[in-house]
Amino acid sequence: MLRIHFTGADLARTRLASAPDPLWELSLSIHLLRSRRPDLTLGDWRRTVGDRLVMGGQDRAEVDLLLELNPPVGYFPDFLTPAEGRTGFSAGVDALLRTSHRLVRRDLDLLARHARPSPAATDLVGAGGMSGLRRSLVRYREVALDPIWSRVRTAVESDLVQRRRLLAHEGVDGLLAGLSVGARWTGDAIEIESYRGERELHLNGRGLTLIPSFFKAPGRPITLVDEALPPVLVYPIDRAGGELSRPKALSELIGRTRAAVLEAIVHGSTTGEVAKKLAISPASASQHLTVLRDSGLVMSVREGNRVRHLPTVLGRSLLEA
Repeated sequence: MLRIHFTGADLARTRLASAPDPLWELSLSIHLLRSRRPDLTLGDWRRTVGDRLVMGGQDRAEVDLLLELNPPVGYFPDFLTPAEGRTGFSAGVDALLRTSHRLVRRDLDLLARHARPSPAATDLVGAGGMSGLRRSLVRYREVALDPIWSRVRTAVESDLVQRRRLLAHEGVDGLLAGLSVGARWTGDAIEIESYRGERELHLNGRGLTLIPSFFKAPGRPITLVDEALPPVLVYPIDRAGGELSRPKALSELIGRTRAAVLEAIVHGSTTGEVAKKLAISPASASQHLTVLRDSGLVMSVREGNRVRHLPTVLGRSLLEA
């Protein structure tokens, strides 16, 4: 389990990132691309990018180093996601390339515990070794991120609107309580049970930056290994918030019951509360909520031992219309 401990000063300094972080999205998209788990929301993207990066192709040769640094599961180097990335891709890459050889070597040693490094990875700590990494970063962004970036940005912005509304109405306590189904807020710590091993992270007055991620796989949020770096917690968002037009899914919403379900959660409700309000079974309420969520009209956030459902920006627009 990972426990992130807050003081009063940390709560005052906890903040939401204002936009998607391109370097976090880049690394996490590689993990998702190489994962064996099915992903219905990004199946087309995975096939298209996978075809571009097929083994033996020119594009694949240019990004091989980056793929090596981002294995499908487990640790990937902290230096790949500098804080400057939140101001843009170019600023993040420039900061990444300024990483000291000592820190790069340390991160590569951690990565080498799971796989033997290639000569290209070993050369990163040599003179001019980072220039190849810059080329890999730029090429992968062109192939994998640029074609989908407007969808990424829209989904992240939709999530941030919901989080800011939660923050305005319920404060930092409410924001942290509803962060992710993979995290539990105790009142003075965030607990992430599926984290490998036991780890206690004390923020010590530095606060925490919450970074929404389009490509983060559903489940637990993640953080950096190096506790000396500015603390961040990267959490998965509902990707459907980036799809403002999904005809197949929206066609399934026609009907009074689902409209009533959407209206019933306007101020936030659990599945059981929806069932009680509408005099339907919990199983039926859950099914309708799933369709609404898959259509980008509902987001679900964990609050302690409960999951609360709220309309997304698109869902509220439909209600108001």
